[in-house]
Amino acid sequence: MKKDSRIYIAGHRGMVGSAIMRRLQSEGYANIIKRSHSELDLTRQAEVEDFFRQERPEYVFLAAAKVGGILANNTYKADFIYQNIMIAANVIHSAYKYGVKKLLNLGSSCLYPKFAPQPMKEDVLLTGSLEPTNEPYAVAKISAIKLCRYHNEQFRTNFISVIPTNLYGPHDNFNLETSHVLPALIRKFHLARLLREGKTEEIRRDFQLHPPGFNLAEERNPPDTESLRATLEKLGITEDYVVLWGTGEAYREFLYVDDLADACVFIMLNYDFKDSGEAVNIGTGKDLKIKELASLIRETVGFEGEIRFDPSKPEGTPQKLLDVSRIEAMGWKAKTPLEEGIRRTYEWYSCLNTSAHQ
Repeated sequence: MKKDSRIYIAGHRGMVGSAIMRRLQSEGYANIIKRSHSELDLTRQAEVEDFFRQERPEYVFLAAAKVGGILANNTYKADFIYQNIMIAANVIHSAYKYGVKKLLNLGSSCLYPKFAPQPMKEDVLLTGSLEPTNEPYAVAKISAIKLCRYHNEQFRTNFISVIPTNLYGPHDNFNLETSHVLPALIRKFHLARLLREGKTEEIRRDFQLHPPGFNLAEERNPPDTESLRATLEKLGITEDYVVLWGTGEAYREFLYVDDLADACVFIMLNYDFKDSGEAVNIGTGKDLKIKELASLIRETVGFEGEIRFDPSKPEGTPQKLLDVSRIEAMGWKAKTPLEEGIRRTYEWYSCLNTSAHQ
């Protein structure tokens, strides 16, 4: 991949795609191709083929996907499997058809079996049942990995798949209906702190920028303080405590998104399919309980109330720790400690709220 190579980032506006773009630009890659969803619908085969035929990208980072947390995955099942299968099928096959030199496909750790041995090696894929709450998304992502593999075997393409652990960082999704656990915790504790400090106007501004989700009737602009408090309570947010789903005993591993971008560019530059195998895990090799994560975020945000858990709600797979020995043997390791990554993410979120209303 040369500095003037034509590089297409599918999903450049998302958390992962924007991090990859920042990384490439910082390294001097100037010929980056990008399209918004309004300009190119990746679920439409004809549009995707026209784009590849006209633009002829040499390298592709496939970071576009419909993503969400437990609630979103369990609610919009057909959307998750359909959209992600269509995106993968259209982009991967068009990349083959129009001569892309190398493609890097982004998978997800949720595609591993629910009760896979920990830490999870790449070869445990399809050795057991999936976690039911995210099965549609996982099936689509497994299909993408197999599409890459079988195109390589049949057509001698050079398509690589990576499987990152749970991601977080700037440009994450903070909508409480569709977000993953870490950004959801940041936002819940942030709103609880504002409520505790009586900063209702700041909460209103936050609602304008990030609708909280759950189809609440007056979510964007509750008419008075009592309505605002009632809206927050429906979300498990009060001035005295925050309610989180599950027991807090599930373990999760988290990777700062700029570290992922660094790993993706590293692999794209240094490794081919024959070197990396069907997929490569990307993570830190360390995990912690959700209750420990919650305490860490509460401290970072500065909320002084309680943390409560609702065990009647699902919490997903008991543990999802990746075995990262393959990528570490290649010469790459994650650099950002969790505490530092959370601090950076909260600063980004806070600055976004502030700048949007100046």
